[in-house]
Amino acid sequence: MSNVLHIDTSATLTGSVSRAVSAKTVKDLTPQQSTHRDLAGTPLPQVSEAWVKARLVAPEDRTAEESEILALSDTLIAELAAADTIVIGLPLYNFGVPASLKAWMDLVARPGVTFRYTENGPEGLLKGKKAIVVFASGGVPMGAPVDFASPHLRQFLGFIGITDVTFVDTRALSEPAAA
Repeated sequence: MSNVLHIDTSATLTGSVSRAVSAKTVKDLTPQQSTHRDLAGTPLPQVSEAWVKARLVAPEDRTAEESEILALSDTLIAELAAADTIVIGLPLYNFGVPASLKAWMDLVARPGVTFRYTENGPEGLLKGKKAIVVFASGGVPMGAPVDFASPHLRQFLGFIGITDVTFVDTRALSEPAAA
């Protein structure tokens, strides 16, 4: 395990269980290199109509403006592509993923780059990677009927080709605390 991408999503910048456990997870992996992406500390933009259109233009046909619109998405995808392991801190917010993580998901889901459609359905292009998702919730257990976050993230990761996904339920590590 040489390169780890660590993604924090909790809006709680201090005292967050998902941040603490995901940081410990990265440390325990002893990566040769790691990249930390704090989606709450440095929020990502929502996709726009211009972004949606630009992502469908072949790289060689893009205007300078379209390339600029996709620059952040390209950076996020490069971080993901370079990583052997992705560690994601996932607090449960209102039964789902935080908006910060949803924005990241939208920006890295790019046809022809992270997935493609085939005659057999979608195929993820980021194969051979492992994801460790640190799930934190103050009240809803992971896997409960109203936990829409963990199945959503597992589905998304599989969609882009990351099928080796391990969930760490922080509730099993200690008493419930703030996500």
